[in-house]
Amino acid sequence: MDAKRARDEKATMTTLKAYIAANRFGFGPRPGELTRIGDDARGWLKAQIRHETSPPAAFDTLPVAADSVLEMANARRTSTQAYQATVERLSRANAPAELQARIEVMTTSESPFRERLVQFWSNHFTVSGEEPKALPLAGAYEREAIRPHIFGRFEHLLLAAIRHPAMLMYLDNPYSFGPNSPLGQVVQGFSERLAQEILAHHTLGPTGPYGQDDVHVLANMLTGWSHGGIGGRGPHDGHFRFRPTGHEPGAKRFLGKHYPEAGMEEAERALAFLAGHHATARFISTKLVRHFVADHPPPAAIRAITRVFYESGGNLAEVSAALVDLDVAWTDPLTKVKTPYDLVVSTLRTMGHQGIEPHTLMRSLRELGQQAYRARTPAGWSDRAEDWIVRDALIRRIDWAREVASRAPRTIDPLALADIAIGPVASRATLNTVKQAPSVEAGIALVLASAEFQRR
Repeated sequence: MDAKRARDEKATMTTLKAYIAANRFGFGPRPGELTRIGDDARGWLKAQIRHETSPPAAFDTLPVAADSVLEMANARRTSTQAYQATVERLSRANAPAELQARIEVMTTSESPFRERLVQFWSNHFTVSGEEPKALPLAGAYEREAIRPHIFGRFEHLLLAAIRHPAMLMYLDNPYSFGPNSPLGQVVQGFSERLAQEILAHHTLGPTGPYGQDDVHVLANMLTGWSHGGIGGRGPHDGHFRFRPTGHEPGAKRFLGKHYPEAGMEEAERALAFLAGHHATARFISTKLVRHFVADHPPPAAIRAITRVFYESGGNLAEVSAALVDLDVAWTDPLTKVKTPYDLVVSTLRTMGHQGIEPHTLMRSLRELGQQAYRARTPAGWSDRAEDWIVRDALIRRIDWAREVASRAPRTIDPLALADIAIGPVASRATLNTVKQAPSVEAGIALVLASAEFQRR
């Protein structure tokens, strides 16, 4: 009997670890996925830490950002009205298509850990459609600047994100001219927005070791970082372009280091220094542990990831593997609350697209409180339960579960759905409630609205 109990306990633990791998490090299990993960959950995750050989096919027909940048820039030269109309038209065309493709990839991927890291880094380097000019570009930005670099070096990811026209436009840098530059003496347009966000949210953190003087100096270093869609000599191609006539001349002192005048290289060197700073390692490691372990990150886990981040020179493949190796990430399967985005994706992974048509995705996310590509600030969406589980939000989640259930085929067995979605963590009370549901629709809604399904 003791041997049988030991075997049963081992099997239960194996299944639980497979569930954590699929639900916390991914977006929830697909039918049969826990069996495919088997007894090597960590190995299953680490096998996903590799560069894509090619982008997912769902992205094949989506526009490149440069084309949209150029189209907006040409309209801007015509008139303000033409520019606004072009931004609105591109937003209506691009944003839903990008979201549909993104959701399709995340719900069908055999590498959901990779997809979760794409989401994490895209949120870390937020480009938000709350600035209308950024909305047509937000999806392309994630595909072009974030996705290819999630397992490379942080320095390269940082540079790709900052150089992308979507980030430059979102934070007003294309028309930021050094006050003493040739353009700056003609046009007043100096902006510290990009420099502020780089320091506060992309690298050192809001309490990092910098002052307002450092923000000002970094902003001067970034003057002239623009795109090839606006005035001056070409190429007019919508890609990143450095405009030397807008760059603030002279040597600069940033975070105690002397930078001789070097045009575009000044900011490149500053970004490389920030990427390798210990404060950056700690800030980002804290965010990663919060995302993958708990809202209140265990200090020992933060120290472990910070050490790997710093000592590896920001090697994100090694950092990702170190997250998987954190024992604390495997002790409790439901420490994190799903964001609305997680909730939608995990539902689709569990049910397929039964019950949710693609055109309803943007409306669903808006009603749940996480409108696609529209984080409210450059800090991105919150990763804490207290910002998602409030009374009105809970009611919206329950209503959404009912709506999905009302559209789902009546051939679905609610208990079978529960086994796929929450089987290893489902309480007896939850399963009894689903079993006693008066209809298939009610049973499906109870699974999707259950406390277990709302967490990861």
